[in-house]
Amino acid sequence: MTAHLASTLASPSDIVFTPAVKARQAQNGSRAGYAKFEQTRGWESRVTPILAEFIAAQTSMYIATANAQGQPYMQHRGGPRGFLRVLDEQTLAFADYAGNKQYITAGNLDENPKAQLFLMDYANAQRVKIWGEAKIVTGDNALIARVSSPDDAAKVERVVVFTITAWDANCHKHIPKLLNAEEVIPVIQERDKKIAALEARLKALEQKLAG
Repeated sequence: MTAHLASTLASPSDIVFTPAVKARQAQNGSRAGYAKFEQTRGWESRVTPILAEFIAAQTSMYIATANAQGQPYMQHRGGPRGFLRVLDEQTLAFADYAGNKQYITAGNLDENPKAQLFLMDYANAQRVKIWGEAKIVTGDNALIARVSSPDDAAKVERVVVFTITAWDANCHKHIPKLLNAEEVIPVIQERDKKIAALEARLKALEQKLAG
């Protein structure tokens, strides 16, 4: 379904640059610039090496869906680096585990496959938005093994398979600089050890001079 949708778009960005959006762009003076961009480079519709590298480094993302009535829903998903897998140049997938059993994302996808992934790298001030269609897959042991982490003991209930229609890497402006605690804590602990060692040496020196 997504491949058919992509083939009907004049440009991958048309998935969100609807006539109403383009009218707003024209009204505010940005339409000409985006039209030129669409005619030259434009948005990507497949996984490039740069996108694959970015995805492999992420530990967190958001998935947006909407029900048949158009009511949107955003849900966070996270895991070890690379928990979002690249299956091929147009397909991503991730393991889905037992949660609060609301099944809002799964239910939305059952009646409306359109979805978006939002990946934010706060440490490097980078963000990527990926549009496409998603589906829930259960009982496929080979796929489950492909998206599972060997260090994760939790049981995979289902797999979310995402087919890409378009993606865009946004401007880095206004992204707050946040660092990963797993990377920062060891550095702070090492610094504290050095400070403690220096303080001990200073105290010993003070005692020696006082004596």
